[in-house]
Amino acid sequence: MQANKKNSFFLILATLTIMFAGCQDIQLPRKTVLKPDAPQQQSKDIANRFQNTASRQNAIDSALELSKKNADLFEQMTTLQKENLKLAADNRQLKNRVAVLEPETEQLKKELNEANDLLVDMITELNNWKMRILGFQDEMRGANTAQMELLIKIAQAMGAEIIEEQDYDNQSTETLMPGEPNEI
Repeated sequence: MQANKKNSFFLILATLTIMFAGCQDIQLPRKTVLKPDAPQQQSKDIANRFQNTASRQNAIDSALELSKKNADLFEQMTTLQKENLKLAADNRQLKNRVAVLEPETEQLKKELNEANDLLVDMITELNNWKMRILGFQDEMRGANTAQMELLIKIAQAMGAEIIEEQDYDNQSTETLMPGEPNEI
């Protein structure tokens, strides 16, 4: 613990020493040395500027060319600004429209989910109904069979001749007399 305090103290002291040494170097004013040829060179350039007419004509042509480019770019900039404003207005309009349509969409989603749940319930009920009807049909067939058997017994008790299904299928319709009902 004691060694850590000493190490951190020396580390802070070294950092401060380096910082102050670096700051003093920056704070020293630097001397600027002017070349004695600099004023003479500037006066020669100014003199040559008026003497060379060919370079002057090129400068005028390039200035005109640059001004034309500047005008074209300015026109492009104004059209792009107008287009940007139009797009910004369209964007605001679409955002407003989306803000109006979002609650409606949520409501429609909710209604669709409810309708879907109702449809699932209806399909389940329909399947249950079909199963009950099929079961009821079996019951009805059983009841009809019992009723037919009872009628056959009553007919036999009254002395009627019963033709079995096999015999009826083998009997042709030509053997029956015209005008006679085809009874079983």
